[in-house]
Amino acid sequence: MRTDAPTGAPTNAPTKAPASAPTGAWIRRFHPAPEAAKRLVLMPHAGGSASFFFPTSRALAPAVDVLAVQYPGRQDRRGEACVDDLDTLADLVTAELLPWTDRPLALFGHSLGAALAFEVARRLEEHGTVPLTLFVSGRRSPGDRRGEAVHLLDDDALLAAVKELGGTELPPPDEELLRLALPSLRSDYKAVETYVPRPGPPLRTPVVALTGDKDPKVTPAEAARWAQYTTAPFTVRVFDGGHFYLVRQPARVLEVLRETLA
Repeated sequence: MRTDAPTGAPTNAPTKAPASAPTGAWIRRFHPAPEAAKRLVLMPHAGGSASFFFPTSRALAPAVDVLAVQYPGRQDRRGEACVDDLDTLADLVTAELLPWTDRPLALFGHSLGAALAFEVARRLEEHGTVPLTLFVSGRRSPGDRRGEAVHLLDDDALLAAVKELGGTELPPPDEELLRLALPSLRSDYKAVETYVPRPGPPLRTPVVALTGDKDPKVTPAEAARWAQYTTAPFTVRVFDGGHFYLVRQPARVLEVLRETLA
């Protein structure tokens, strides 16, 4: 683990690896790899769930111990209230991840998950843990705001926007299931659309920005501006595809993850 935190910075890392630690409601550890030297935390998109990253976890294990974050208000947590404020969500996720910072840890977030992963990285650094890498996928830099308000649309319009964003890269959604997911969709969109980053120093974490060249939510230039948010090395990787380019090209994304974590 990098230990270049400021002298006297607080740390919440345990002294022993939580090889069999309970994951609780927030963390999914689909393929436990307690002997892995590194850990990767995955944070899904708006309306998404931890299971979106099951194939990624399977592909990286056992070389990497993969954790996927499960937000409240969906799947097995559908009975819980959604969190529609990104800073609050970042506080909650960070608290859940602190016990897992016993070994080098990287963060990957897609879309809403990218903004969330950025905020979690800031909080981890404040606790004395500098992540190995922050992967921000399908999301423009925090300073690029477009004034979007999908969360204010009526149900039919919101669902139409979600379907359009999925394009041909996601399988056609089940209409009934999609309508059941409306509360979490609306909450997640509100969280990311009302998000305004608080002032603060740039990260000391290396950042890798990943984006599709046809993504309507982020241009390659907007993705490149993530460079302003770190003093560490920065890389941008542009893929052929739209907002869910990573579903279309999983092998290439996995290659970037493996190369960077190695």
